[in-house]
Amino acid sequence: MEALLYTRFLLTLSFVSVASSTDSPCSLRRRFRLNEMHEPGDVVLGGLFEVHYTSLFPNITYTSEPEQPRCEGFDILGFRDAMTMAFVVEEINKNTNLLPNLTLGYSLYDNCATLSIGFSAALAMASGQEERFSIQESCSGTPPVVGIVGDPFSTFSIAASDVLGLYRLPMVSYFATCSCLSDRQRFPSFFRTIPSDAFQVRAMIQILKHFGWTWAGLLVSDDDYGLHVSRSFQTDLTRSGGGCLAYTEVLPWGDNPREYKRVVDVMAKSTARVVIVFAHKMHMIQLMEQQNVTGLQWVASEAWTLLEGLQISAFTPFLGGTLGIAVRRGEIPGLRDFLLRIHPDQHNISENSMVRLFWEHTFQCKFPLPAAGLAEDAGAQCTGQEDLNSVTTDLLNVSELRLEYNIYKAVYTLAHALHDMLSCIPGRGPFRGNRCASLQTLELWQLMHYLERVNFTTPFGDQVMFDENGDALPIYDIMNWIWLPDGTIKVQSVGEVQRSASKEEELTIDEVKIFWNFESKKPPRSVCSDSCPPGMHMVRRKGEPLCCFYCVPCSEGKVNSLECFNCPEDFWSSPQRDHCIPKKTEFLSYQEPLGICLTVTSLLGMSICAVVLGIFTYHRATPIVRANNSELSFLLLVSLKLCFLCSLLFIGRPRLWTCQLRHAVFGISFVLCVSCILVRTMVVLAVFKASKPGGGTYLKWFGAVQQRGTVFALTCIQVAICTAWIVTASPAPHKNTQYHNDKIVYECVVGSIIGFSALLGYISVLAILSFVLAFLARNLPDNFNEAKLITFSMLIFCAVWVAFVPAYINSPGKYADAVEVFAILASSFGLLVALFGPKCYITLFRPERNTKKAIMGHRTTKY
Repeated sequence: MEALLYTRFLLTLSFVSVASSTDSPCSLRRRFRLNEMHEPGDVVLGGLFEVHYTSLFPNITYTSEPEQPRCEGFDILGFRDAMTMAFVVEEINKNTNLLPNLTLGYSLYDNCATLSIGFSAALAMASGQEERFSIQESCSGTPPVVGIVGDPFSTFSIAASDVLGLYRLPMVSYFATCSCLSDRQRFPSFFRTIPSDAFQVRAMIQILKHFGWTWAGLLVSDDDYGLHVSRSFQTDLTRSGGGCLAYTEVLPWGDNPREYKRVVDVMAKSTARVVIVFAHKMHMIQLMEQQNVTGLQWVASEAWTLLEGLQISAFTPFLGGTLGIAVRRGEIPGLRDFLLRIHPDQHNISENSMVRLFWEHTFQCKFPLPAAGLAEDAGAQCTGQEDLNSVTTDLLNVSELRLEYNIYKAVYTLAHALHDMLSCIPGRGPFRGNRCASLQTLELWQLMHYLERVNFTTPFGDQVMFDENGDALPIYDIMNWIWLPDGTIKVQSVGEVQRSASKEEELTIDEVKIFWNFESKKPPRSVCSDSCPPGMHMVRRKGEPLCCFYCVPCSEGKVNSLECFNCPEDFWSSPQRDHCIPKKTEFLSYQEPLGICLTVTSLLGMSICAVVLGIFTYHRATPIVRANNSELSFLLLVSLKLCFLCSLLFIGRPRLWTCQLRHAVFGISFVLCVSCILVRTMVVLAVFKASKPGGGTYLKWFGAVQQRGTVFALTCIQVAICTAWIVTASPAPHKNTQYHNDKIVYECVVGSIIGFSALLGYISVLAILSFVLAFLARNLPDNFNEAKLITFSMLIFCAVWVAFVPAYINSPGKYADAVEVFAILASSFGLLVALFGPKCYITLFRPERNTKKAIMGHRTTKY
């Protein structure tokens, strides 16, 4: 790299020395002997093309003038690229709407696929090739160019742009794809009509993701093109989550069979069935010569997707089915006719050596002129009468114009920039003082201003414009190598990838058209580790890429992905652990057997209360009803009905209002019930005391008003407790997941333990007081002893609620509600049966005992 930089520095000095003086003529240090082609014009555009694909360097001596390298291996397609630029310039000159008062010329050079030659050609175009010229006077020879179309190689473009960018000489490349050239700080005057490798890498990743290939190998050439791809591919692949690289190998230049054999061995041992190659024709030929590269799916970069030198029967078993990225195909009407008109008579073949070399290569003859820098080989002499129609040449095959289409766009880009510059209205220009640029005083940075803002549409329908990095709108064709029955390969388009409005890559591919070079005739599988089955997650193998992992079962409540993750709060993992499903819900429902039984029992108790109430109402004039304070009996029956009904609030999905009402209604109903029992007990005791001498004063404190007032007052206390509880810390519905991880238990939280304890405590105090008073009066000498019935009923009541507390605490979820409902129903039935059962029996079945005498009769006792 240091040597390359030093070479650029020296060449820069030689370039600057040309213009070291502006007052006197200056001479070139050296005239480069290059294959070239020129056409004069008011403005000249330069072009760099690979007309020869190799060169031979002479031995270095210091005793004579150094010889220049000799170009070898005529590339007919590279010559067609150069002729495409000549055709486009001619087409623009005929266009009356584009540059109508200006004639374009061109200077085309052959880079011979050699850095030093390509760099020399770039300097020749920038400085001129005449032996002597004056900066202040019109040049007598070919004038320096205002823009260069090329170079096709990334490395050559980097070298030339490093120097020419200092002078803002525009370069518009049609094939240099290195993403490094998008660095606007380093290459301020570089543009291109081909997408950069950054987009090509992302396009490759889209293909990998489309077919599920998460495990692939990467081969790159040992140059700027390949090494930049190598650095960016892994980063972009990891960032996109598209997979991993099994290996990355650098393919050397030159003949190195040992290194190529090592690379092939790496490929053969790897489990990756997909190989991505960013390299050149020479690299692929040497790989194929190893004869051990079968069973692989090749993914080709644009550098070799369409190379016919690889589409031969010898390579068909290996490369058949290749998928590749190709430069966008376009159409250039009239190009074939222009190519057919190429003839030595139209050009001075001593100066336009490209045409001469093409003619000699095509017809295998020699002109009687010495070819500068080329060895003279014996052979037939060219007459100039040869006919292009009589030979088969790839020059005339214009069915697949791809690089040519990029050249077409590059030339038109420079032409549109010049047109926009010359269309500037004086006084309204974009430069200081609203000035416009002119050809006579043109500064190259002024043309750069218009080049950055070029925006036009080709006849083929593609928009041409550049982003802030000088890159054109990216689009590629997806190509497939089809193995034909005769052993040859046909390359056809199967889709395209382009940048969408959101700046994401959009891949469109027709899988039906794709030929797969496998027995299954289907895309191969290329993964390091198979996807984990449902219920398992990935655990990386130590020291290996992300795509290599073990599968470990997920724990409950988690589902699998790259890692197990918890399901949302109201969801749980499916039995297969592959997705989250809503958790089951649990509460005391009206639809389940337990809820139905409790509901029926509650309604049955309420119905029995209603029947008893009806019996007492019907027999309200009988002594047994009147003797036991019928008003309190009716009130007690109503409160028991409320007790039975309040149990229904504990069934069904908890809501805010049901949570608030269930304990409030329960507490108030039972206080009303127990208050009635307490007052009745006190009345029984008062009547007994009043029956003794001097006890009449007791009855005045237990009249009907006092009884109602006492019941009301005792109930109001409970109402106040419930109100304070709801206002300060209201009960509320709650989704409990503590009991079961896969279930949501809906329950009511009490809100305040103090409030709930106060409610139950108050009921307990009244119940115990009623039990104690009834127990003291249990042996009163009446035939029908009300106190004894109250004692029995309160014993049942207290026993039920004493058992309720531990059962309630230890019952989870809906069973806590069921225990509370059971306690409500059991205590309610206990009171109903104990207090009203004997009376109903006598009223209905022993009416002879329902008399005042029978009720007031005394039995023999110690009293």
